Amino acid sequence: MSVLNFLYKKEYNINDKIKVMIPTVGEVLDDEENYYNLVNVLTAMPIDLMLPLYEAGIDFTTVDSYDIFLIMSKAIQQTDTHLIFGNLDLSKFQFTTNPQNGNPILIDRENEIIIDRAIHGKVAAALRKIHHIEQNNKRPANEEAKKYLIERAKIKARRNKNRAQESQLEPLIVAMVNTGEFKYNFEETLGLSIYQFGESVRQIIHKDNYEHRMFGIYSGSIDPKGINEEDLNWLIHK
Repeated sequence: MSVLNFLYKKEYNINDKIKVMIPTVGEVLDDEENYYNLVNVLTAMPIDLMLPLYEAGIDFTTVDSYDIFLIMSKAIQQTDTHLIFGNLDLSKFQFTTNPQNGNPILIDRENEIIIDRAIHGKVAAALRKIHHIEQNNKRPANEEAKKYLIERAKIKARRNKNRAQESQLEPLIVAMVNTGEFKYNFEETLGLSIYQFGESVRQIIHKDNYEHRMFGIYSGSIDPKGINEEDLNWLIHK
């Protein structure tokens, strides 16, 4: 999935019946909490949801991202998913098993649409790319490490229990609009796709880091020999 696959698109085709939408910043802001909650569930790795899984009696080291999707499928079906799946009606999908291999799937028999492990993987990969989410493949080395991670998650959950969920986008929009490198005002930013906006944020951060790095090189406080060649060119986008 290259940048060209997303930069100018409003949607990304998974197959001929399933697509992932690339909404505008304004569309996401209109339903931000629900939107990011869905993105997080659809891209979640077991370690990302270890506490909810633990509280449900599920050992997070025994499941994978597709298992999580199936576990959460009922809740997802009751949520407005149009910003992610367009007009795909997830409420029509039912849980069953593939008669050919016995693997669990979701199927919309009316429209002959199947979501299996491979399709979910493609959806999750597209959403990670669109939102610049790193896949968290970390796993605890042993039982002690697992217990420690869960206890830390409990402490964090208690701290955040009464904290209102804050906007992820608004602080970034304010910061970017008040940055000389960003060429859009508040209203114009709303029309950018969420991917275009994210790419712009990353590029501006990359260029800012480049300028600080070059200042360090010219002032003699940084040795250029220890720097990756790509980091010496702000035009290279990673």
